[in-house]
Amino acid sequence: MADGVIGLVRVVGVDPGTKSFDFCGLEDLNIFYEKSIPSEAVAKRPEILLETLKEAEPLDLIAGPSGYGLPLVSLDDLTEEHIFLMVLHKKEDEKIPVLTGLAEAVRRLKNSPLKVYFLPGVIHLPTVPEYRKFNTVDMGTADKLCCAVLAIHDYSSRYKVPYEECTFILVEVGFGYNAIIAIESGKVVDGIGGTRAGPGFLTSGAWDGEVAYLVGNISKADLFRGGVRSIVGDELLMPEEFPEKAKKDRRIALAWEAFMEGIEKCVWSMKTIIRKPQAIMLSGRLSRVPGIYEELEKRLSVIAPVDKVQGFAKIVKEAAQGAALIADGLAGGRMRELVEHMEIHRSCGTVLDYIYVSDIKEKYLGKR
Repeated sequence: MADGVIGLVRVVGVDPGTKSFDFCGLEDLNIFYEKSIPSEAVAKRPEILLETLKEAEPLDLIAGPSGYGLPLVSLDDLTEEHIFLMVLHKKEDEKIPVLTGLAEAVRRLKNSPLKVYFLPGVIHLPTVPEYRKFNTVDMGTADKLCCAVLAIHDYSSRYKVPYEECTFILVEVGFGYNAIIAIESGKVVDGIGGTRAGPGFLTSGAWDGEVAYLVGNISKADLFRGGVRSIVGDELLMPEEFPEKAKKDRRIALAWEAFMEGIEKCVWSMKTIIRKPQAIMLSGRLSRVPGIYEELEKRLSVIAPVDKVQGFAKIVKEAAQGAALIADGLAGGRMRELVEHMEIHRSCGTVLDYIYVSDIKEKYLGKR
């Protein structure tokens, strides 16, 4: 990380999404590079990550694909333990393209001279009180934190208010997972990640403990099932078809109600933390589907005015844009103030630090 303010910097942020890996390049906050690659392509050819980053050179800093998140670990310091913490994927488990692609692609980076930092998730932030982290891993993965950074930047810029006056609830509606993030005075103070929220488009969200017990050995693939597609029984259903088909088919209508009400419940629960939100900010692929946005706006506007995170890119998702903003700040660019205000540089620990129902941390990381 830069010690002094450089001003004009050239950076790239990477988002390893369920559907695609997105790359966003900024030079003095002006976008100069955008690229989206299917996650399955990265799984088949992990070296494509390095090849794509080289297309954007020269670069001062890269915010690398971080999965569940790390507390600002540099590429030079990255270990196999860090890679495990990014993906939380057991060796004996079946392979998931986005996770195997992420792990192998990051390994390919190790021998490169690129300056890369891996970003924290919500649980790593000191602005989130420790008691909210108990028995939790997914409070919002690193890409969801990047969405929060973009949302704060967007809200502050459009409404001409300092970061300290940005207090809202972010609803990130992704292809696989949703996340609800509480932002108070420009700082992330709580989060409900996709594996804990109501049903997403792919994931079931939070599991009943008794269901988990009866299922027994849960695989990583199980975390990508149980959502809208599983309820409907159509693994080819696309988000863009969802609103219209829900009007014609009872099963899809039930999935629609579960999806929408799940988001509603999570947002209402955040009112315990953010009692007077200025807005409900929507982002993510599904929020760009008109019927989905309109329904969420109708349901959530009783809590606070609903607004859309605008962003600045034409191709890549919000998470890649937010990652690029963080990279700019870490490199000493104009986003340094925001990165420092959000205390991202003070992130610490691991995603396994707060679990009290099992000795998971010792099992996977050993005694530390």
